[in-house]
Amino acid sequence: MEHLPINIDLRGRKVIVTGGITGSARKVGLALRAGAKVTVHAQKLGPDFHELVKNPALTHVTTRLVSQDLKDVALIFAACEEVDEDRRIFDMAKAAGVLVNVPDKSELCDFIMPAILDRSPLVISVSSGGASPILARVIKARLETLFPAAYGQLAGFVGRFRDDVMENIKSSAGRLRFWEKTIDGPVADMALSGDLRGAEEQMRAELKAAIEADGEPLMGEVYVVGAGPGDPDLLTFKALRLIQRADVVLYDRLIGKGLLNLVRRDAERIYVGKLPKDHIMRQEEITKRLVELAKQGKRVLRLKGGDPFIFGRGGEEIEMLAEHGVPFQVVPGVTAAAGCSSYAGIPLTHRDHAQCCIFVTGHGKDGKVDLDWEALIKPHQTVAIYMGLAQLGILTSEFIGNGADRNLPVAVIDNGTRRNQRVIIGTLSTIADKVRESGIEGPAVTIVGTVVTLHDKLKWFMPEKQSARAAQSSRDAIPAHMSTK
Repeated sequence: MEHLPINIDLRGRKVIVTGGITGSARKVGLALRAGAKVTVHAQKLGPDFHELVKNPALTHVTTRLVSQDLKDVALIFAACEEVDEDRRIFDMAKAAGVLVNVPDKSELCDFIMPAILDRSPLVISVSSGGASPILARVIKARLETLFPAAYGQLAGFVGRFRDDVMENIKSSAGRLRFWEKTIDGPVADMALSGDLRGAEEQMRAELKAAIEADGEPLMGEVYVVGAGPGDPDLLTFKALRLIQRADVVLYDRLIGKGLLNLVRRDAERIYVGKLPKDHIMRQEEITKRLVELAKQGKRVLRLKGGDPFIFGRGGEEIEMLAEHGVPFQVVPGVTAAAGCSSYAGIPLTHRDHAQCCIFVTGHGKDGKVDLDWEALIKPHQTVAIYMGLAQLGILTSEFIGNGADRNLPVAVIDNGTRRNQRVIIGTLSTIADKVRESGIEGPAVTIVGTVVTLHDKLKWFMPEKQSARAAQSSRDAIPAHMSTK
């Protein structure tokens, strides 16, 4: 994050804008809407100022801005479009300790202006840090459709009750739960539909109940959530909602990079990652911690890579939760075999190759590989092996030793669905050596079966090419007259 997003209270404060062009008028309009007293320094005001000059908080002067004008000024927008003059104003503002913005000149900016979605008192801003204002504008346009004007009405409505809630619900946890229930419940539904009277009646009833319950021991809840194999876009809507609700997050090493950025900033994060024979926290300790935190009244997120119920030990965790009377929810995730094989262009089933698919784990209880080899070597099926990288040589030898064709195709998909995905292709007799030479460390899933032969034809996810293509698409999307070349 190159810029800290903040909202500045400009009510009654002085803002200076230089220039009488369209860009200047836009900055004046924003400052006036924020309650500022605006002085415009310009020889002449363009037609975009026609309505703005009627605002009593706007003063137009034709004199050149000098250092004496900067007393008690909060912000300056220098939009003269004259390089030397903008530089002079920037230097003068810096000397006076006043924040200044020169549009389209990032080197002359103490702050940058985001694309703004105004649903007062709710304001949403989108910024690319100056890298791509057009992209920020496009995202803002999409947000316009997600947050209609009624959200401003909702924000104003709940704001009326803020002091009552603060005064009467003493515990911070109680206040947090109350507001979350309000925003995600019938009060918000009625306010958004325009039924403010009904919303107020419901609000007062819920506030009364919350006050009566305040201080009583709270039982929390545990969310056992599958995060998928890595790509954050594979999260379900429900998973995202619960991720953003949690007070505490227990996460493992398999979750994709960036997923923790979706967690609330004030949520506690506890790493419980596991490597083969190297457990930061043993499974029994993890499950015990889930129970303890929930009994403290916290909403606990157990964030797992893949799916909690497919070699994720989610079943063991909720067994103990049920035994201790802890409420829980389970959110399935895209399991590694499905996600990684899809991104590798290897269908798990195919009419010409496999009519069934078997999921197995590459290591059993106490580290021993004990699989039903007779079932695994049958024709016309695919075998997906989880957590088998460390034992790949043993596994392939067992396949061959139990009668499988040594030339049966095998794929090892490393960091599947992620930007550093790699796919190693071989056969039962060659794959272990190829993987060893590649140096991959996982997480990885192994696919055994003739469906692997479709990889070269069907592979579509090639991160290095996709990145180059995305960059080119971004350049092509910029009109010629906006190019910086």
